[in-house]
Parts: sequence; C-alpha cells; structure tokens
Amino acid sequence: MKAMIIVIDGMGDTLKYRPTSLELALKPGMDMLAKKSIAGCFYPIDSETSPESDAAVFSLLGYDPRKISVGRGLLEALGVGIRIREGYEVAFRANFATIEPSSRRIIDRRVGRSLTSEEAQKLAQSIDQIKLGIYNGYARVVASIGHRAIVIIGSSDRMLSAEVSNTDPAYDKEGRLSIALKSFRPFVEPCRALDNSESAKITCELVNEFTNKIVDILENHPVNIQRAEKGLPKANILLLRDAENRYPSIEPINKLYSKSFGIVAEMPVEKGIGTILGMDVAFVSPPSGDPQVDYSERLRASLRLLEKNDVIYIHLKGPDEPGHDGEKDRKIKAIEVIDRYFIQPLIESVDLNNTAIIITSDHATPPELRAHSSDPVPIIIAYNGLKRIDGLEKFTEYECCSRGSLGIITNGFNVLKKIFAVLEGQL
Repeated sequence: MKAMIIVIDGMGDTLKYRPTSLELALKPGMDMLAKKSIAGCFYPIDSETSPESDAAVFSLLGYDPRKISVGRGLLEALGVGIRIREGYEVAFRANFATIEPSSRRIIDRRVGRSLTSEEAQKLAQSIDQIKLGIYNGYARVVASIGHRAIVIIGSSDRMLSAEVSNTDPAYDKEGRLSIALKSFRPFVEPCRALDNSESAKITCELVNEFTNKIVDILENHPVNIQRAEKGLPKANILLLRDAENRYPSIEPINKLYSKSFGIVAEMPVEKGIGTILGMDVAFVSPPSGDPQVDYSERLRASLRLLEKNDVIYIHLKGPDEPGHDGEKDRKIKAIEVIDRYFIQPLIESVDLNNTAIIITSDHATPPELRAHSSDPVPIIIAYNGLKRIDGLEKFTEYECCSRGSLGIITNGFNVLKKIFAVLEGQL
C-alpha cells in the first residue's frame, strides 16, 4: 500500500467569502477523486494561527512546529545546498524588496514580483561575502527563486545567536515559529536582541550594519538602473526574517512512521524540510512559466520516487502567489492548471487499488485577505480499498468540512496519523 500526498500551496480560501476559488474552479480530476474519497478539514497549526509554509509543512508531516523549533532561515539554506557554522553563523530567509532609501519606507516587499532569478543572482553576487567592519563580521548572500534569497550573517571569532528579531515588518516570531502579521508598519525594522545575551546583541549589530551597507550598493547597481529605466521597481534592500544558528535534533520521518518517504518540492524551504527529515528528495527545475512542462516534470519525479518509497509528498506552489496578490481569477486559473497538467495525468498513471491519492493544502491564502489565514483547509483521501466513501460532489472547503467523515481536525500534526489510520482500515 502506497500513498501520494499532493499539497497545493495556499489553495484554500475562507468560507467567509464565498464562492471560494475551489468552488469556482473547473477541476474534473480533483472532483472525480472527491467522489470516491473520505474527506475532512484541518487547521494547519490551530484555529488561531496563520501559518507560514515551513510550519504548516512540518505540521502536516506530523511534527508540532512549536516543539521542533527550527528557524526557516536554516531550511531555506539547506534547500539551496548551504550549510552554516553552528554558533558562528546565523541563516535568514530574505526578500529582495523596494524601499525609499532615505526613510526606509517599504514600497513593495516583493519588488512587485517582477524580479527575475537572473537579476536577483547578479544583485546577490554584488553583496556576497561583504565585510561588515565590526566583530570580524561578514555576510553570505545567495539568491534562490525570484525575489527570494538566503542571507548568512557570520563572524570569524564571535558567537552569534538566533534570538533576534526580523527586519521584515510583515512577520513576527513566536520562539522559532514565524507568524504572518495581519497589519504592520511599512518600514524596515532594525534588528533587536530578543534576550540579554551578548551574542544576540552582536548579531543584531551585524544585521543592522549589513542592512546599512547594502542599500547604496543595490540602489546604484546596474540591474536596478536598468529596471528604473524600464519603469520597474528597484530591488534595493533585503528584508531578513526567521533566524537560525544551529541544526536541531529531529526524529527522521522514516523512523517516526516506519515507512520510507520521498518529497518533490519546487521551493528551497520544502527541499530543506525534506533534507532535515531524511526524506528522499527529488530536485526539480524552478518554475519555467510553462505549466505543461513544469507539472510534467514534477509528475515524472513523483512516479520515480513512488517506485522506491512508501509515501510521496508533492508540494506544488501555484495558487499561493495570486492569493497574496488578491487576484482571485488568477488563483482559480492556477488550480485549474494543476488539475489539468498534474492531477488528471496522475490519475491515469497510478492504480488506485494499491496507491492512495491524498489532496490538500498547507494553508489558506484567501485573495480577499491577501495573506495566509488560520482557516481550516480541505483534505480528501481517495483509494479503491476504502471501507466507505463520504459522497462528496466536489472538492471544496464547504463539502469537505460539512460532509467529510473526518470532521474538522484541530491540529495539522495529527493529520498524517489519520491518513494512515484510514488506509489501514482503522477509521
């Protein structure tokens, strides 16, 4: 018995604004599976927390993100093949952003989503290995996809700490857990020590020096001069968040469930999670803009992993960005594209007599809110050997939450156990 868990990033909406994107999307593949499934809904973390993707993915895989305590900066670094010197380096997730240089007012946290990966790489190279002038400090900067980057703040001889605040004002920290804020003051925040340790104070001094040094370099970089000439926003700052300075001790997922796991992921953070949990990681190309090419590659990678693993986790990014941008029509289209180019071909490629297909989302990103929300997300478990089916008509939040026999699961970290219980005939 094998299982394929397809997690469609940000696919869920809130039932406060209906019809939802799932209710409006034409998705015959998902709806066909829903009709032969057991279903339900779950809160990715809990009913109060609007989760970030890293915490939501950990939770969906059965780990309480408040207990495992790992900053996203490390996960992003591992996802692009970077390791840190524990104690002497701190990894941050970073966004290239657009600011007004003198006031540090943020104009766009993501450079209007118009920064290409090639442009970001050139900008990153111009500030990589920059010397910070205090505490023998330095920074390593690596661009990943689009406006995203990883920043490593280090010192050759001073201990550093992850107990520091974000310079990105859109996110707060609860321990190592990243919390998306519903509202924030649109200015670059100075890094603040979150405890009284000397290492945290030094780390913040280095972070703030890094921020000060890079603004002039990026503002006048040829890439940004060319962007300004084209009427495009400049990528003239990096906003840092989710610090981490050590490798946590987390039980490998294969040991936790006595099953072998593989993961297909587009983004560095999910690749980092797979790496730290000891999963069989399939590296696929970044999104090319051609969905047929991209999803065909992800499907091939999934089927290859299925041959040698019991459970395959597949993370597809599509609907999250249009949700953040408030573009409901584009979010609907993203769901339809995934159904057409991934879900329908997947159904034709696997035998539902011996392989279960599970479809869900890591969190809701309602276009009306332009942000992640704490709403429950839908889940279906489709498999020909189920003891019963719930009789859903379509795969939607309302159908799964109101008619699914799994009910509404209060914590995402209990979901995978429920899935295995269903597949083993215990539920």
